[in-house]
Parts: sequence; structure tokens; C-alpha cells
Amino acid sequence: MNSRPAAASDRSTDVFSLLAGAFIGLTFLKFGNPVIFDGRIVVPRTFQDAVETVWPVSWGYALLGMLMVFGLFVGRVKKATPRWALILPAAWLGWQLLSATQTVKSSLTAATLPHFVACVGCFYLGWFSLAEGKRPWLFWLGPLVGLILVFRIGIAQHFGGLDAARRQFEVYVLPTLVDPPVDLLKKMQTQRIFSTLFYPNTLAGVIILALPATLVALNRATHRLRLGSRVVILGMIGVAGLACLYWSGSKSGWLIAVGLSVIAFLRLPMERRLKLCLMAVILLGGIAAFFLKYQSFFEKGATSVGARLDYWRAAAEITVHHPVFGTGPGTFSVPYREIKSPNAEMARLCHNDYLEQASDSGIPGFFMYFAMIIGSMAVLYRNSESSGDSLLFAVWLGLLGAAAQGMSEFNLYIPAMAWPTFLLLGWLWGVTTRGNQIDNPPANL
Repeated sequence: MNSRPAAASDRSTDVFSLLAGAFIGLTFLKFGNPVIFDGRIVVPRTFQDAVETVWPVSWGYALLGMLMVFGLFVGRVKKATPRWALILPAAWLGWQLLSATQTVKSSLTAATLPHFVACVGCFYLGWFSLAEGKRPWLFWLGPLVGLILVFRIGIAQHFGGLDAARRQFEVYVLPTLVDPPVDLLKKMQTQRIFSTLFYPNTLAGVIILALPATLVALNRATHRLRLGSRVVILGMIGVAGLACLYWSGSKSGWLIAVGLSVIAFLRLPMERRLKLCLMAVILLGGIAAFFLKYQSFFEKGATSVGARLDYWRAAAEITVHHPVFGTGPGTFSVPYREIKSPNAEMARLCHNDYLEQASDSGIPGFFMYFAMIIGSMAVLYRNSESSGDSLLFAVWLGLLGAAAQGMSEFNLYIPAMAWPTFLLLGWLWGVTTRGNQIDNPPANL
């Protein structure tokens, strides 16, 4: 009697998983810029413009809103989820709203707050709705397609596309900009690829966040293929992702990828001594290759490291002067302009999500965000380990990498990084506390 409603429910959750995945894949392609720069984005006027250019973040809000409406009909409350894990995102958002009342620049805060609302909405959408899906590989089809297109564009940039894009920028775009962001100018002068994202380090962040789980989900979805075919498919995508990570020139991305590889090796079912030897080879080889590749960077004084140290010093100073509410969400650049070192480059964001929370929303905002991200990582590691599910661990691994990169980047302010991060964080909480496994036998995939 109940088989028909159950089947209909499964179809609904499958459709939702596909749509949610398509949305995330789209964020990689169209919403890769910081929200504080959204006013500079030209709204596409034609279909060709919509295909070839980035979209205003308001389009993303509209798509997310429609997805949330659908999610209300397929979701379910998971009573086993710890209350603190569910309260912290809402509390953090509430504090952002309070901080906004003390902002030093309303236009920046007005651009940032809706994005934070979307982030928290993604968290609850992942927990309430996406976690109901019994075939999570359906969700990962969207990120897979998105990553393939990101890799395709990135590879094309490496093999000549950057030069053409630079010429087009200098002739048609730069003359129209009154106050072009320093990061944008640096991006257009470098040989580092960035694909559809704001700049190379954002590309590295997307790869670190999404590639591990995408490969695991793809392996699960292609279980009926011959082993050789699966190895070729997974190998091509994995190599393309690692190549783009390498060509992005992201130093933090390289080190994080090495660290995640070592952590992943800890789970391999092999003899302990062999495992330790392989881990040592990966760790030492990765670090040695890092210093060889970036030898000239260190010989020149590691200027980007020095710049970040000045941003972080300024963030601490701003926090001391505004310890409770900060200067308002998204406003780091306003006080930084006044207190930056004379020779330091101007920056719109702090290049450290955690410190920017302290400077923008005070010490309470910092602690709420830190507890939400780092506390979740600690507990969800135990949950994913105890489940024995490779996909759960791969998602956790990507989230850990994103959390680590947030210590030197501004991923929280870029939808292509922040929305998937919050969605997957909520999904992981929902799946690990809903009382059943997602690893089904192959016949049920």
C-alpha cells in the first residue's frame, strides 16, 4: 500500500538532487566573483552573453530561491543532529545583521548580507532536503559537468587563451573601469590560469573542495563499466584537475592538496609500514617539488606573503578598535585604506575568512564562524569515519581543504566557493545524523 508514495518520494528527492547539483555546477561557471564586486558585473543582454560571461549574483539568488521552495517539499527534520550545529549558522547570520547596523559603508554591507543569507540557506537546504537523497551520485553529476567545463577553459587558457583574453581586456574592458581592483589587474597580467573563477587561487579552491567527492561519486556511478574504462574516465578527470591546480600557481592550494593526500592515504586498506612509506614519499616529494617550483618566488622575498601579513595585522588592529560589532560585513577595505602600510597594496578583502569575520563583525562573529566551521570539521570527521562511507569521507576532505584555504583567502565572499561549502556542510550533517547509510548495494544505485 505504501510502495507508491515511497516511490514518488524517491523520485522527488532524485529530481531535487539533480537540480541542486546543476545549481552548484552553475556556480562554478557563473558566480565566481566576490559579491562586493557585483556592481561591476554587466548584466548579459543576449543568449551569447549569458553563455560567455559571468552573471550578476542576483540571478543566483533567484535560482537558489526556487530550489529552496522545491526543497521544502522533499525535506525532513533530522532530530539526531546536535542542536549547536543547527543553531550556529542562524546565530552567526543574526550577528551579521546586528553588525550591519554599525557598518562604516552601507553599500558594501548591502552587497554582502544577501550573500550571507544565501550561504546559511544553503546549509539548511543541504541538511533538510539534499540529505534525503538515497542516490547522492545524482547530485554530483552537476558539479562533475561544471568541473569539466572549468577544466576545459583552464586548459585552453594555459595553451594560449590567456594571451587572447589579456588583449581583449586591455582593449575593450580596462578603458571602461574607473577604479579597477588590484586583484583583477594582477590576474590579467599573470600566466597563472583562473578559468571561470575570480583569480587563480579561487580556481584552486574549487578543485580542492569538489574534485575528491566528484571522483568518488563518479566511480560509484560507473560501477557497471569495465575496470579499464573506469580507470580511464576517472584518470582523465583527475589529471585534468591536478593539471589545472598546478597551472593555477596556487602555493597554498599545492600544500593543501599534499596534506589532503596524506590524510586520504591514512584510510587505505594496506599494511601499515607500506602506508607510512607511501605517505612519506607523497609528503616529502610534494614539499620538495613545491620549493623547486617556487624557488624564484622565495628569492624575490615572497611578496604575496608579506602583503597578507599586512592585511592580517590590519584586521587585528581593526578588531581591537571595533571588538563587538566590527565595521560591518564586507567593509574590511574601508578601515584598511587608512591604516595600511605605505608600501602595501590596497586590498578589498582580508585574505583570511576568519580574521575578516573578526574585523567585520567583531569577536562574537569570529567565534561563531570559527566554531561553525572548525567545530563541524572535528565532529564530522568522526561521523564520516564511523560510517565507513567513502563519499562521506571525500566530502569531508574537500570541506577540510576549503576550511584550510580560508586561512589565506576570501572564499567566504565568493559564491562559487561559499555556496557549495555551506550546502555540503549541511548535507554532511544531515546524512551522518539521519540514521541510515547512503552506501547502497550496486543494484540500487
